[in-house]
Amino acid sequence: MIEYSARIGVTPPAICKLNSFRENLLKIFPNAVFNETGKYFPEEQLIAFLEGADAALIGRDPITEKTLTSLPHLKIVSKYGVGLDNIDQEAIERHGKLFRYTAGINKLSVAELALGFMIGLCHNIFKSGLALKNKGWEKDGGQLLSGKTVGIIGCGNVGKELIRFLRPFDCRILVRDILDLSNYCSDHRVEETSFDDLVRHADIISLHVPLTELTRNMVNAKIFQKMKTSSFLINTSRGDIVNEEDLKQALLNDVIAGAALDVFSIEPPEDHELLECQNLMVTPHIGGNSIEAVTAMANSAVEHLVNFFKH
Repeated sequence: MIEYSARIGVTPPAICKLNSFRENLLKIFPNAVFNETGKYFPEEQLIAFLEGADAALIGRDPITEKTLTSLPHLKIVSKYGVGLDNIDQEAIERHGKLFRYTAGINKLSVAELALGFMIGLCHNIFKSGLALKNKGWEKDGGQLLSGKTVGIIGCGNVGKELIRFLRPFDCRILVRDILDLSNYCSDHRVEETSFDDLVRHADIISLHVPLTELTRNMVNAKIFQKMKTSSFLINTSRGDIVNEEDLKQALLNDVIAGAALDVFSIEPPEDHELLECQNLMVTPHIGGNSIEAVTAMANSAVEHLVNFFKH
């Protein structure tokens, strides 16, 4: 195995705590250093951590104009994961750095969680299970997912996998994406529709869009008012896509039937009133964190670095 002398700064907590990953990376890059805090770095701490580094293997840490100006030795940024809202790609290009990531690498993991949320919400698994743990016996079996109308907002890698997973449930599937997906929809027997029509007709809405200025607070009080009172919202993409205060009010006032969130505007979330809503199911941003996805994302990020430094 070839060793490279480049100094690599590795930040994602999920892989920094994996001894097997650390051992394997150090065989290739003996000068790699790891984030030991268990948390992603804010800007100033990231700059300090990466000082003198030739490469950064980062997750959700901010790569900004200031970051790049402060790190003149940095040659390449390799992304663990798929979300790009923390990456100023224009600044990377201006500074003459290289940026590499692999799109869709954790799509199966996220799509499976979204499907799990759908089944859990429909069958009242989470609420009745929590009640039972607290000595309650609530025999409310909910409803079938089969035959429901599912709206998928954002039909990229994850959205397409979720559509594939939903086939056995004989759902009517509505799709809204910024791209023209008419050929895909025709081939897969799903319906491309307007945002408003999807919101009004879907029994379940699942969000799979990147966080941009167009999607920030995209789902807000106005949208909740248009949704069916019996409908569910699922967000496994980015927290800021949903206005959490508006969601809380919608849940507390039965504007919609329920929601499931894997992502939050602040992580860990600080709005305990939201978390305590009985019709809200939550997980701590684990959608892309199955062991298979973590391994694939880590290996891909390292591969980008090897390909760069071997030339």
